[in-house]
Amino acid sequence: MQKMFIGGRWLAARDERTLPVVAPEDGQTFDHIARGGAHEIDLAVAAARHAVEHGAWGRMTATERGRVLVKIGQAVLDHADELARIEARDTGKPMATARNDIAVLARYFEFYGSAADKVHGEVIPFLNGYQVSLVREPLGVTAHIIPWNYPAQMIGRTVAPALAMGNGTVLKPAEDTSLSALRFAEIATAAGLPEGALNVVTGLGEEAGAALAAHPGIDFVSFTGSNEVGALVQQAAAKNAVKCVLELGGTSPQVVFADADLDRAVPIIVKAIVQNAGQTCTAGSRLLVEQSAYERVVGRVAEAFAKVRVGTPAMDLDCGPLMNPAQLARVNRYIDGAISAGIPVLAQGRVADGVPAGGFYVRPTLFGPVPRTAALACEEVFGPVLAALPFADETDAIALANGTPYGLLAAVWTENSGRLHRVAKAVKAGQVFMNCYGAGGGVELPFGGTKRSGHGREKGLLALEELSTTKTLVHFHG
Repeated sequence: MQKMFIGGRWLAARDERTLPVVAPEDGQTFDHIARGGAHEIDLAVAAARHAVEHGAWGRMTATERGRVLVKIGQAVLDHADELARIEARDTGKPMATARNDIAVLARYFEFYGSAADKVHGEVIPFLNGYQVSLVREPLGVTAHIIPWNYPAQMIGRTVAPALAMGNGTVLKPAEDTSLSALRFAEIATAAGLPEGALNVVTGLGEEAGAALAAHPGIDFVSFTGSNEVGALVQQAAAKNAVKCVLELGGTSPQVVFADADLDRAVPIIVKAIVQNAGQTCTAGSRLLVEQSAYERVVGRVAEAFAKVRVGTPAMDLDCGPLMNPAQLARVNRYIDGAISAGIPVLAQGRVADGVPAGGFYVRPTLFGPVPRTAALACEEVFGPVLAALPFADETDAIALANGTPYGLLAAVWTENSGRLHRVAKAVKAGQVFMNCYGAGGGVELPFGGTKRSGHGREKGLLALEELSTTKTLVHFHG
């Protein structure tokens, strides 16, 4: 049984309750985690506050903090194989994907460790006789409620910048995927992270997560997940006037014009929806194609889609199983609903022979043409399902791309540079890729959504601004 990490100690839940850890590849329970709740959240918040206000962590200079974070990044790389195996078994993703996720986790700590002492203040010109300066300070205690689809990456994405700014952190990993967070806490501590700087409380979202979001002792909440839960998190935090950064998913369009370089575009379009079994907030789930080239483009994508293979982590194929039975049922509802509505299936991938019977596997599916009002065209499936829709011209493409409540990512494919920039500017999304596509982009690239995809920015140097506050110092010297 895996215990929680609070104030530098490993603790079971006060009532000894646990939760099963189930492998998506075969549906079997292979471990248990502690089922923490409000009591454990209280302990974790207190430990983080003590670390900032009275502990070794709060006494460190920015340079010293940065050195610790860089050491953590290297320690992650030193344990990369072990962490990748943990991540693959816990999430079901292929080993190659898990290895990449661990490399990205290390990169976050390298990036923010190097940036920790580069956050400077300002001198503000003011009245004669005054010296005015603006300094940037940590918020205090930051809460991080992360999802199950990219647990290792999300630790780096949210916790690394918080630590770089000198905050104490409380991490609530998803109950489905807590193992990499617990092992990471052990590795980070061995690398020199002081007691209380990072606390990991495992448990259910409606228990530990809700208690953390509503806790009066926190100063910030980062949440990635569904719109419904995001609204609850924001409401809970608002009662304590606590700032939130929310990333709430999307229905990201791939806008393909007739002159697009299909040799480059097609493999990327397919990968953008089957990566991580489509369980990616930035999955390119809508393929919007200029009408004059629709049959040609969709034919190329269908040919590539039919070659997609699904298997266990050890098989290391294009994608693995879905996360849990509820997720499998959700994705199958969308697929079955589209088939029942008469939407044509253009291609399907294949589940490899020999996968365990109890695993949560689904065949990646390409539909098209999909009606603009269909669920596949408007809602986030969160699975390896791609909806193809034709558009008439540039104006129609922009309207179609913007025609959902979401606005997280988009891509534009055309060899016409003027059109490329016009459409990219007109699309409402936090990131727009031009003749390329990044599932969330790199560590260096500010990331976040518009509309119902959320607000606030993670990644890049902007994350350091989100995870800190300013103080204006006004000195009258005569």
